Amino acid sequence: MNAQADGAAERTRVLVVEDDRGIAESLVRGLRQAGYTAEGVGNGRAALVAPTPDVVLLDLGLPDIDGVEVCRMLRARSDAAIIAVTARGEEADRVVALDEGADDYLVKPFGLAELLARIRAVLRRRRPAGPEVLRHGPMALDLRTRQVTVGGRTVGLTPKEFGILECLAADPGRVVSRQQILERAWDAHWYGPTKVLDVHVAALRRKLGVPGLIETVYGHGFRLGAPASDGQSGEPS
Repeated sequence: MNAQADGAAERTRVLVVEDDRGIAESLVRGLRQAGYTAEGVGNGRAALVAPTPDVVLLDLGLPDIDGVEVCRMLRARSDAAIIAVTARGEEADRVVALDEGADDYLVKPFGLAELLARIRAVLRRRRPAGPEVLRHGPMALDLRTRQVTVGGRTVGLTPKEFGILECLAADPGRVVSRQQILERAWDAHWYGPTKVLDVHVAALRRKLGVPGLIETVYGHGFRLGAPASDGQSGEPS
């Protein structure tokens, strides 16, 4: 993921709380390259007075205040997503951190790709409530009932098909990468073939029956386009 691939990352602020300067600088650099606004602090006191971010990457082994206590204090004053990071992998440590308000838990060492996936996952779970019905052209998605209608006609979709459509309808016109759709509609850690997405998109197009509604942007992904008014579309099914 980069800043161009995911515009939402540019608006997401990540605070890295890590006393190892080398690790902190590496994480901040990687997050910035991925499009996030990232800053680092080296202890618990600095974390508690820092401007409220969207995500806190919190090392539990801090030199001044126990990381679990920092987690508890952050949660009491903020609704930021907190990912606890530590070299301690015992279940009891994970339970304590989660009980004190952490949204997720990473054990060192970990890769940047996994960290980015975890950030995207916690942000999805914590995203602010939006409209319950998404509309685009003749189509309407009811997010509460998970029903889709086209021109008043109810369209029966599988959970995966609904997930794909919801991902695209959240921002009509924006190109959503294949990987982003797979992580949203399948799983944050999807490692299977991306061809499965083409099969579901083809079925979705047939069920919706609106030429030009789902556009393929070759080499990038898919987006919702302006439905064709003449019943013709150059889009493959």
